[in-house]
Amino acid sequence: MRICEVFGVHRSSYKYWANRPKCISLERLRLISEVKTAHRESNGSAGARTIADIVTTRGTPLSRYRASRLMKDLGLVSCQQPKHSYKRANQEHIVVPNVLNREFTASRPNQIWCGDVTYIWTGSRWAYLAVVLDLYARKPVGWAMSLSPDSSLTGKAL
Repeated sequence: MRICEVFGVHRSSYKYWANRPKCISLERLRLISEVKTAHRESNGSAGARTIADIVTTRGTPLSRYRASRLMKDLGLVSCQQPKHSYKRANQEHIVVPNVLNREFTASRPNQIWCGDVTYIWTGSRWAYLAVVLDLYARKPVGWAMSLSPDSSLTGKAL
């Protein structure tokens, strides 16, 4: 075939392409529907392994590799939150004595304050929230939010 020589394509590849099925099979359509349903039911968080497990449990055998290919063809992506990890400190922290000794009851306001720092997913990255509580009223005395968990964050909360 002259056209195969011009474009540098093997004749067997052209014949395979020319004889391919012209329409999508009913089985593939059903599989695509199952994958879309499983992804939607997981609120977009399921990856190829989980989708393969869900579809197989429902009665249609599906490997994770085929699920991955179908997800790629359909443009489906798992939107798992990245894992959180604290950064390592360059210097050691000062050891603070345990004055309360787990006695968290206060007899008057502003006698005992305690605080904590936690991390919150903001949709694109982790943010840090520092809260200071009065243990008498069990209500916040101060709070602050920052994109880095440093001493200025806790200072702002105080």
